[in-house]
Amino acid sequence: MNRLSVDEARTLWNEASDDELKALAQDARARYHDPKHATYMVMRIINYTNVCVAQCDYCAFYVLPNQDGGYVLSRSDVFAKIDELLAAGGDLVAFNGGFNPKLPLEFYCDLFASVRERYDDRVEFYALTIAEFVYLADRAGLSHAEAAARLRDAGVHWITGGGSEILTEDFRKRHAKFKYTVREYFDAQRAIVDAGLKTTATMVIGFDETLEERLEHLQRTRDFQDETGGLFSFLCWTYKPYGTAFGGREISPREYWRHIALSRIFLDNVRHVRTSVLTQNAEAFRALDFGADDFDLPIEDEVTQKAGATIELDLEGLLAIPRSLGYTVSYRRAERPAALTA
Repeated sequence: MNRLSVDEARTLWNEASDDELKALAQDARARYHDPKHATYMVMRIINYTNVCVAQCDYCAFYVLPNQDGGYVLSRSDVFAKIDELLAAGGDLVAFNGGFNPKLPLEFYCDLFASVRERYDDRVEFYALTIAEFVYLADRAGLSHAEAAARLRDAGVHWITGGGSEILTEDFRKRHAKFKYTVREYFDAQRAIVDAGLKTTATMVIGFDETLEERLEHLQRTRDFQDETGGLFSFLCWTYKPYGTAFGGREISPREYWRHIALSRIFLDNVRHVRTSVLTQNAEAFRALDFGADDFDLPIEDEVTQKAGATIELDLEGLLAIPRSLGYTVSYRRAERPAALTA
């Protein structure tokens, strides 16, 4: 398959039927995966704090410092949540909070070291998002390379691509003016890869972004993967507008499926394309027909739940859906970077 250009991707989006997009995406998926097999994880997003100074207008979760309702989870609270995840059959934790000015880098290093010591290889964890990582490095007066090394030494294996939303400068000026720039995002992610850590690509659609902004995001992601080879997967989810300052409405499942297909075709150098059960619920599994090969079943994520996401805890009931679509599904564990396990 020839590499898709941005112009060709634009034409596909505007002119291709659902069946045409689906067929092309399935061909692209088959380069890496059995056409009728999908993998999944059971995971929990632990929102360790809701205090944040970024003030993104699409977030319904945060409170500002010193406002009522702010919290920081205790170590025992975190451990209790991990124990519940293990009891539910999961083994992946993602830590996600905000830009809390009262929490220094040492807080995170101590937390992650304690999780690694207590659970060792029974649990893997996504320590931070790129957004949080950039904020912490800046607050600590460290380069991205220095901050990545500090976290690696504390037992961190993964820093995910979360916090990307739409990677264009115009989008960030409209919605997240106190966040990092696109250049800073990729500089940080490059340092994370150079430190031997694992990372991922993410994208959120359904704000007010244009097609051109979506394509720019995909182009930047593919270019980064060409340069580094450091992206394990690409996960796209949809914006939930309820309780946010920006508001708006949700996009249709069909638009989401089509975007997953376009992403799979365009991101020819990313092995795993993941569909979002968290934001699409049962509709997420139809994205397997549009090129996705992997998904997770979350048991908690306050950030998206505050904005209107609902979480289904009948995991076997959820797994019955892709099976009814003709897919075999198998559980996968989060991988450790080879450089840290050699």
